[in-house]
Amino acid sequence: MANIGIDLGTTHSLVAVVLGGKPRVLLDDDERALLPSAVRVGDDGVPKSVGYPAIAAAGEAGGTTFTSFKRFMGRGASDVAEEAALYRYDLVDDDDGMVRFRVGPRTINPLELSSFVLRLLHARAEECLFARPAGAVITVPAYFDDAQRQATRDAARVAGIEVLRLLNEPTAAALAYGLNTAQDGQRVAVYDLGGGTFDISILELSDGFFQVLSTAGDTQLGGDDFDQALAALLLQQAGVTDADGPTFRAAVMAAERAKRALTDAESTLIEVELAGQAVEAGIDRSTFEQLIKPIVERTRAACLQALSDAELTAADVDEVVLVGGSTRVPLVRHFVGELFGRTPHCDLDPDKVVALGAAIQADLLTGHSELSDDLLLVDVVPLSLGVEMMGGTTERIIPRTSSIPATASQTFTTHVDDQTHVELHVVQGEREMARHNRSLARFKLGIPPMPAGMPRVKVEFDVDADGILTVSAVEEHTGATATVDVRPTYGLSDDEVEQMLDDAIDNAEEDIDERLLIDARVEGEQILHSLRKALTVDADLLDSGEGDAFVALADDLEAALGGTDRRRIQSLGEKLDQLTAPFAQRRIERDLARAIHGRMADNVAEVLQ
Repeated sequence: MANIGIDLGTTHSLVAVVLGGKPRVLLDDDERALLPSAVRVGDDGVPKSVGYPAIAAAGEAGGTTFTSFKRFMGRGASDVAEEAALYRYDLVDDDDGMVRFRVGPRTINPLELSSFVLRLLHARAEECLFARPAGAVITVPAYFDDAQRQATRDAARVAGIEVLRLLNEPTAAALAYGLNTAQDGQRVAVYDLGGGTFDISILELSDGFFQVLSTAGDTQLGGDDFDQALAALLLQQAGVTDADGPTFRAAVMAAERAKRALTDAESTLIEVELAGQAVEAGIDRSTFEQLIKPIVERTRAACLQALSDAELTAADVDEVVLVGGSTRVPLVRHFVGELFGRTPHCDLDPDKVVALGAAIQADLLTGHSELSDDLLLVDVVPLSLGVEMMGGTTERIIPRTSSIPATASQTFTTHVDDQTHVELHVVQGEREMARHNRSLARFKLGIPPMPAGMPRVKVEFDVDADGILTVSAVEEHTGATATVDVRPTYGLSDDEVEQMLDDAIDNAEEDIDERLLIDARVEGEQILHSLRKALTVDADLLDSGEGDAFVALADDLEAALGGTDRRRIQSLGEKLDQLTAPFAQRRIERDLARAIHGRMADNVAEVLQ
């Protein structure tokens, strides 16, 4: 069985495989390589279509077409509120902080949306190869942090795909260009500007040894920003000041078509219906370039940072490679040429180059590849990994640009007598204070009471070939140990992933409905359990007649749970929530009063002592 390479992109995704010793992108029934990274979800909360059909329905009412959800992978709800509002997504403010979007009666998260795209690409590969692929190499932006990488891996698990390796996109591009055959010591800059992310990587090639010297970038910068800038101009010219979701989506799609046209033409005519009115607007390349120039300029700082980290100047770079569909824009190519002082390579299709590189890496992992046995890849850690120290500072264990796989350790001690545990806070980032970096995990190591300074706690960080981190700690006197596989702060638990795996079979709509029914039943049972417990514990807070009304509606919900009408289950659950809200508020107020009273009593006792 063959392994496949998948480029899970922000705007478009592809799948490729090595056949007869050559990598090639696999096409759909209409001979198209690109699959739009788009999922259409109906107002009933059920996914309806993926890819081109989802894009075609984007401007219609009666549902939501989700695009660019890769921008939200592995991030927290508080981090993306502004961006979600820009896309007109209904962001749910859950306690766990994970990004979730509400559509009708249910919620959906970026991980699930990505899994639909991955599942369709995997099915395309299975159809083209006449066999199920053995495994897949999936590419990620080099600047993706640990949470975003783990979210990508979880999305593949939900899609039923065995992930062999997560591969940095610039590294995949260099593979596709065959840069491993270049002269010893050659240095290459890979400028990767996709739909929603930007990476710049500096590589050095020697004897088939392929090392990433440095990487930098911005996971929230790409061609989407070009489209949105032009869409804002369209809406302004049309007099639309508060565009709803379908109107905004129609403007963005028209802007994207214009952007593509202006790659080859000096001007183009935009025709689109916005807020019920037909809009025609002429746009020339000069005007478009003025709109996007500040966005392109934002990539300069990352390029200079990558050069600085590699201890090089632009003049030290021998070759520059362009990757990502957004590098087709003439202004981008001109900008890169001026920045590095040389004409960049754009021989391969920038949309396909990453997928082709992923296919090469996937083929190498089969163990019987026809490709060069001498090829060796060495990626780097994009952001420093460390722990929070006394006073809130960050102690770096593995510095950024360290080659992976990587292992490093450091020994710490205590500052307080008779501590019974040490709490370890794992962070990722370049700031000196831990609170300014990305929190990855917290765990505790139990230790026997000892005088301050006596315990010796060895903390070891291990980054695997996918760039995913495991942290362990051991107290060397006693041998007490603790280990944590770092999971994304805003990811899914193993149980949630497994449940989604059980329900996700071949993208069949009936199976999706079944999963939604299970979700509705679980939620309904939780509501009933909570209500019955509350009625037992706080019955004295019930107003006259409330208890009978609660029980009657609860009985209706319990009966509905035995059926298959999930909409009725959801409706009854919502009604029960609304009906019991005043009772719940009274319970909260009493608990708060008790807590305040207990604290006041403690304060009095302290004063009397």
